Amino acid sequence: MAMKQLDSVMVDYIAGHFGSAMTVSQDKWQTVLLVDCDRLYELMERLRYEEHYQMDYLSNLTGAEYPEYLEMVYHLYSFSLNQTVTVKSRLPNNKPEAPSVTALWPGADLQEREVFDLLGVHFTSHPNLTRVLLPEGFEGHPLRKDYKLMARPMK
Repeated sequence: MAMKQLDSVMVDYIAGHFGSAMTVSQDKWQTVLLVDCDRLYELMERLRYEEHYQMDYLSNLTGAEYPEYLEMVYHLYSFSLNQTVTVKSRLPNNKPEAPSVTALWPGADLQEREVFDLLGVHFTSHPNLTRVLLPEGFEGHPLRKDYKLMARPMK
């Protein structure tokens, strides 16, 4: 059975609740909810627990850097409704901070730590926000565009 996008009636319902704090885009592949960061946790909580959405699985979260902002991207799935939705939120480059969703989806733990490690996004309320790929004391975040690669001599 193929996955379905979030039902358009449900998209309209949640978009109406968030008003100007959210924009919605849909194509034949996905529904994307772009929400202001200060309302991100509220949206995620609704998507997780409200019976209309039941997004019980966080299949992926990642970050991407653009010249003007960093963007968090969350891919959610409802097993019982066989529906999927993508949630995005934009963060300032100079102080990227987003609420942790580990309380809603424990599987977000390592994914948030990876984004912290490589892009420098600080997740508020994360239970153990430490580096997961790079050693403690490593300076910088290697996936940031301003990260300076150090030249290493060839052996």
